[in-house]
Amino acid sequence: MSQPIPQPIDPAELPALALATMKKARFPMLATCDGDQARVRPVSPVRTDGFTVYVANLRRYAKTAQLAANPKAELCYTDDDHHQVRITATASLVTDPVLLKEIWDSNPLLRAYLRTPDNPELIIYCFTPNEVRYMREWALEYHSVNLQDF
Repeated sequence: MSQPIPQPIDPAELPALALATMKKARFPMLATCDGDQARVRPVSPVRTDGFTVYVANLRRYAKTAQLAANPKAELCYTDDDHHQVRITATASLVTDPVLLKEIWDSNPLLRAYLRTPDNPELIIYCFTPNEVRYMREWALEYHSVNLQDF
């Protein structure tokens, strides 16, 4: 089998390519640190603004303590074509009541499962990107997305 030759990428197209991959993949893997042990799990974003990703969580989940101890995290989206977007981010708790209401109102699954936005188990994390990298399948090379455009 011959090795595929990746197509060149115009840096101006990187944000659109990365966002398209995120849209197609929908459910990223979230990596956190549990002391000196990496932990990864799939998550379901409740909102995405460009490369800023919001994830609902239950207070009793292990990632709550992990992110409290170390808010550095990485989200990795991989679509059906194996294109990847890796978002190195810092997690913070969403406390803005207007934003929380927007997220709550736009997520029927969240409402069905938790019943009320005042549920004490509910936490919404905002993953603010520090670095975004994109890779096409077989390219074996990541391209950094310029975050100053967002």
